Amino acid sequence: MSEPHTVPPEGTPPTVPQLDVRAAEPPTDAAAAPTGGFADRPPGYPSALVWLRAGILRDWRGVLGAFVATWFYLPVALLLAFWGGLVFAVTGLFVGGLSADDQVPQMLRDAPLIGSLLEAFLTRSGGVLGGVVGFVAGFLIGFLAVLVVPWLGAEDGVFTVVTGLVGTVVAAALIGVLYTLYRVLLEPRLLVVSGARQPSRREDARLRPVLDECARRLGLPSVPRLLMEDDPVLSNARTYARHVVVTTAVLTEPDDEVAALLSHELVHWRTGDEITSAFVRGVGLPLTLAHALPTWLMRTFPHPGTNFVVFLFFWPVLLTMRYVVLPLHARDVRAAEYRADLGAVLTGHVDGMRRVLERRLSFETGRSGWDEAVCATHPPHELRLDALERASVAGVPAAAAGSVTAAAAEPVTAERLFGHSGPVGTRRTWLLVGALMLAACVGTGGLGVVQWAFFRPQATVDGYFSALADRDSDAALGFLSDQSGVTDRKLLAQLLRGKGYQPPTDVDITEVERDGDSATATVAYRLGGERQTATVSLRRDDEATAGLLHGWQVSDGLTPLSIAIGGPGVRLNGVELPGGTEGPPLVLLPGEYAATGPASALSETPSETVAVGPGQSTAALQLAPVLKPAAGEAVEARVRAWLDECAKQTVAAPPGCPFRYYGGSTQKVTWKILEYPKLALELTGPASAQVSTPYESQGKVQVSGTNTYFGGTSPFTDDDTFTVTGVVTAEGEGVAFRPAAN
Repeated sequence: MSEPHTVPPEGTPPTVPQLDVRAAEPPTDAAAAPTGGFADRPPGYPSALVWLRAGILRDWRGVLGAFVATWFYLPVALLLAFWGGLVFAVTGLFVGGLSADDQVPQMLRDAPLIGSLLEAFLTRSGGVLGGVVGFVAGFLIGFLAVLVVPWLGAEDGVFTVVTGLVGTVVAAALIGVLYTLYRVLLEPRLLVVSGARQPSRREDARLRPVLDECARRLGLPSVPRLLMEDDPVLSNARTYARHVVVTTAVLTEPDDEVAALLSHELVHWRTGDEITSAFVRGVGLPLTLAHALPTWLMRTFPHPGTNFVVFLFFWPVLLTMRYVVLPLHARDVRAAEYRADLGAVLTGHVDGMRRVLERRLSFETGRSGWDEAVCATHPPHELRLDALERASVAGVPAAAAGSVTAAAAEPVTAERLFGHSGPVGTRRTWLLVGALMLAACVGTGGLGVVQWAFFRPQATVDGYFSALADRDSDAALGFLSDQSGVTDRKLLAQLLRGKGYQPPTDVDITEVERDGDSATATVAYRLGGERQTATVSLRRDDEATAGLLHGWQVSDGLTPLSIAIGGPGVRLNGVELPGGTEGPPLVLLPGEYAATGPASALSETPSETVAVGPGQSTAALQLAPVLKPAAGEAVEARVRAWLDECAKQTVAAPPGCPFRYYGGSTQKVTWKILEYPKLALELTGPASAQVSTPYESQGKVQVSGTNTYFGGTSPFTDDDTFTVTGVVTAEGEGVAFRPAAN
């Protein structure tokens, strides 16, 4: 419930804060300190919170305009719209001028008179039309792009847009409240910097009785702190949240006019109009600060050239403030001026207020133009006089309700002028707010628990290694941010389910370091019977679960495998790998793999173990086939059989054989192998080997027969050495020998 207004008895002066005529500096001792940061706030509010709330919630139009203009980047939208319109206009100018007449349908071209007129019109005006259409299209595209594009990246649709909008509103409101508190709490310091000072004894003796009397008639038990501004020409006063600043020129005015002026300012102070303006500026604080610089430059250097240069650089900000923020906020400010004028009605100084307004009316010119007609913070003085006259005669604050044409119905009273400033909310309201806050806390806490349990980097690493322990390749790949290296998911699943696969065990996450959307986990694990440590890199998932929870993904979970030999017969965990060396390499998940190579009648490949650690960049498989112990005997038997076939021939040069006789014309040649050569085998592949004969292990052969010389014959016998070279290949369970060409 609101506290009732207590009007002091007639003749009882209101309580006034004790003023120090020295400089307005904060007291140095606790005894002289003001009563809290909200000292000198208006009476009639149960608490400072109610006072701030009343001012903040009054001008919803100004707040909405400041919010939209600032947080939807209207200056940027205007800038992009201008350049987009300019580019499209130039494009449309050329396109329309060169090809507009070509777009006329043939039917219209052939129409008598109409076709000729239309073609002539487009030939001469197509460029202009194209430029206009291009500018409009480019302007709209550029303007809407800034407003719409930031919301198009939402992966979870409307929910993400709503949460983003709610977050923006909360941020704007928080900045607005903080700025309002800054203006209120530091108001004494800010006014001192702006040139305000404490009144002298003479000034205080002149103004204090008038201020006290006006406050008494308005039913205010206290008054704001009075400050002076040295201006002997302009009679004016300004009201802030906790102070009233009066120019020294007011001291020369009659008491009735001074009282009317102070009554006006007391109403501003009591209704908290400065709180309203401060909150509007706070909601649009980035735009307000951006607007302050060009405004200061144009005010400090009032020259057409300076104004042109400033406008050239800051025109998006200036236009946004001029056509969006200021018009919406000025409406409430003008209504506040009508309302404050009624203070003179309550204090009985209507004549004084009328004279003040009439004197200023004589200096007022016609309000033409956007700035004077729409953005003006004070209504026309003639309308203020009219509202004041009707309120004083009929007794109704017509303009206080927001309209100067409303019919009179009730007299002007302090209760009607100031309204009821009850508590912050009723019991039901507080119960509802408490329930909502409890639900928000529980929901936020629940989301925090879910985030901590399932969406931390540790949870991703645990899930990744758990999937490996379960030999579930699809689940493991689901924890990876990049799966492009996997060309055959079925093969990878077979490798993990194979008998030779051993996943990392005894996994322990020892440390996690996070840097923004990246994280690094240090993991200790056991692989191949050895305790090892690796670093796992993670990246925050761009897509949010339910639009709220962002998980993590492992960014280096796949390891490419390079194989020294390929072809059929190479197996990992009993799964034969595809042959060929072209195409992307095989990628593996962390773990230990048993590798076996091909076998033949010539060779066998010892099994190898491939250990792939987490985060490992590459893995190599070195499969080296070795000669079978029995392969040498089989090759020697095959070569000896070949040599025996060569020895059975009765010619001096058996074709394809490693020995021959060069002794002229021979007859009845016979060969006898005295000693078979010892062979050296060198594998050239799993199923082939090179056959050679070392020098010290050459074979020996004996050749005999008869030579014919000049019609006579003579027997001969000769011994020679020979070597065997060639290639032996495996054919099924046996081997085949192919001698080298002699």
